Amino acid sequence: MNLDPQYIRKIVEQVVSELAQKEEGAGVNPDVAKGYIPIGISARHAHLSAEHLETLFGKGHQLTPYRDLLQKNEYASQETVTLVGPRMRSLEKVRILGPVRGNTQVEVSLTDAIQLGIRPPVRPSGNHEGTPGILIVGPLGFVELKQGVIRANRHIHISCDDAKALGLKDNDRVLVKVEADRPLVYYDVQIRVKESFVAQMHLDTDDANAAGVSDGDKVKIILSESECRICDIRR
Repeated sequence: MNLDPQYIRKIVEQVVSELAQKEEGAGVNPDVAKGYIPIGISARHAHLSAEHLETLFGKGHQLTPYRDLLQKNEYASQETVTLVGPRMRSLEKVRILGPVRGNTQVEVSLTDAIQLGIRPPVRPSGNHEGTPGILIVGPLGFVELKQGVIRANRHIHISCDDAKALGLKDNDRVLVKVEADRPLVYYDVQIRVKESFVAQMHLDTDDANAAGVSDGDKVKIILSESECRICDIRR
């Protein structure tokens, strides 16, 4: 049987393209591809620089992993610190998350901030300009942090494959619907894309409690207008 070489080339190219698409999407969870993302609730915690870790725990100290987190190479450590606000109000046993970072950052909820007597802004991780500081006390020393206390913005970690499946890119902002006992919609949720990321939406304890959700519950990225009907309340 004689077949047209151009026809054969077209078929081969089509098969190769389909296989490539399947391979690219192999790591995408079917639920994630539909916009359903599991929740990870972040209680108050600190990220320390190597310099501040040594100040608080001693020269050469290394963080001791306590529990792995969902994102690759990230973990909760056994080490904890005490946060002290400007009016000597404190929060004890605040866990340090590893590994160490270039700059120290403390993440608290609004409820925590009121307890400490400070008003940190809502910021993406690493954006410390104009943020308040805090006194961090460890077993062998203390750090007077000049700035770096934030209330972390609502954000979603997804892989490159997840982003492609959802039609999203790094730093996009989306609406997210919570289908729980107290349904609500989160606005201005930041998308963070990285090859190693595992799909997860990070909420602080205040946001999670307001919606009545727990670790592992799923929220829905709103991908079309039909998923977010606005009620007409005009009379």
